[in-house]
Amino acid sequence: MKDLTQNIKEGYKKFRKKYAAADHSLMEKLGVEGQHPEIMIVACSDSRVDPALILQCDPGDLFVVRNVANIVPKYALDESHHGTCAALEFGVCYLEVKNLVLFGHSQCGGINALIGKDSLHQDDFISNWVANAKEAKISKDTDTVAKQSLKQSRENCLEFPWIKQRIDAGKLQLDLWFFDIKSGQLEIFDEQADEFLPVT
Repeated sequence: MKDLTQNIKEGYKKFRKKYAAADHSLMEKLGVEGQHPEIMIVACSDSRVDPALILQCDPGDLFVVRNVANIVPKYALDESHHGTCAALEFGVCYLEVKNLVLFGHSQCGGINALIGKDSLHQDDFISNWVANAKEAKISKDTDTVAKQSLKQSRENCLEFPWIKQRIDAGKLQLDLWFFDIKSGQLEIFDEQADEFLPVT
């Protein structure tokens, strides 16, 4: 088995040199001043789609929550565990981010599970979680459903009163992004065109 420890250590050394080693480093500043990101991203847990890497951001630039298939569930005040909703509440109400981005991608395994393309040999939680996007099952094409799921998550976001209030007041912008893994192309949803258009 390949030893990944050395690669991780080398990566950490580069991180230290760039962000933490010098006097008045970025990490020292963030430690003293706290975090003040203007952008929050709800992204997928997929290892190929790291928003900070794709967007070449520094520590402190993004407030990110990642889950299987980048789903925002419906607003529900109950006794269930709501990790994504808690992150949304913290980012929107406490950090007061100015932009909320729902960040989907191609070839999503969670979406494949939703539409039945992937048979799950272990399924204590996955099917129940991706069922939050069941209204997006308009096709058997993974990427079509992934984009529709982003639209469904946007509708779900608008059910959160503190998100809706900030959008209506012009204090928060809500965007849908889709990343194609093979091409590395980022697309942003254009409401007027009603389609995802490539960033050029």
